[in-house]
Amino acid sequence: MTSAGPHDAITDVPGIEVGHFTDRDNATGCTVVIARDGARPGVFQPGGAPGTLDTDLAVAENAIQDVHAVLLTGGSVFGLEAAAGIRRYLQEQDVGLPLMPDNPPLPIVMGAVVFDLPIGNYSHPTIDSGYEAAANATSEAVAQGTVGVGTGCTVAKCGQPNTSLKGGVGTASLVHESGLAVGALVATNSVGDIVDPNTGALVAGPRGEQQGEMQRSSQALLNRSTEEFEALLQVRAPAPSEDAGANTTLCVIATNARLHKGTARRISIMGSAGLARTISPVFTPGDGDTVFTLSTGDIDVTSIPTLLTLTGTMAAEAVARATLRSVAEATSLADVPSAAEWQSPSPAC
Repeated sequence: MTSAGPHDAITDVPGIEVGHFTDRDNATGCTVVIARDGARPGVFQPGGAPGTLDTDLAVAENAIQDVHAVLLTGGSVFGLEAAAGIRRYLQEQDVGLPLMPDNPPLPIVMGAVVFDLPIGNYSHPTIDSGYEAAANATSEAVAQGTVGVGTGCTVAKCGQPNTSLKGGVGTASLVHESGLAVGALVATNSVGDIVDPNTGALVAGPRGEQQGEMQRSSQALLNRSTEEFEALLQVRAPAPSEDAGANTTLCVIATNARLHKGTARRISIMGSAGLARTISPVFTPGDGDTVFTLSTGDIDVTSIPTLLTLTGTMAAEAVARATLRSVAEATSLADVPSAAEWQSPSPAC
């Protein structure tokens, strides 16, 4: 049997901590997932426009075997400078690879970005922001919604301009009776809509003209005429919200299964099914969707293929639940309403 962990968060996986830096004034922020004792990484990048840091470290044939943190940041490529602050904090904590006996360790930090510049003040997390996020890291319950990397996230951007809804950051976990634990943390900043895979209900789609009205982006795309596509070609640009690199959903999966880099990537691939269940359309040319996996434990799942399949299945379920929660927990910011606010009846005058 499998059930949610005590916090129903990625921090239910032993050795995992999460910290946020939130800048609501500028509608941006960053989040760090820390594995102080090191974790075996795997990465899968199904999106068409990723912006990443040191993801080649997860390639099976490359020498580095463990990483100590994953940065998820707003501010597009500018936000990657927050990784330097995370490294500084971890080095102060004596976390990293002990490459030289008489010198501080070398913290290994991977990362990826979301594009949140349009809804803020063209601001981005800094080195100090990364340090603060790392210093805030906890193994307890994790704040969700419009915090950290989720601060500037928006979703459902296939409609007309200025009809998106707030995205955010969410987390979930599953623990099997054997002790196998899998958790996920998702920052949802997608072109596509958010759909509840259990009911098929539209959770967040482009806003209609009336309060509470939402469209389904996939249906709008399927019904777009040749003339409309030709009009986009004539102005030499896609619809503003579909610009390449202007979106992205980021995910970190953590597990206490013992994986090597190849099988960790397989868990990332299987876990990405959770995004496909909840985001429509997904993995588009304008999304930089990236899925990280961190293996922290000693539960052997690689010698029994069915257990590896169980791990990936748990990952996909945790990712789906975390994605739904990232939008459900989001609050309105920078003139972008949350899905909950948009679907609530307007107060009587």
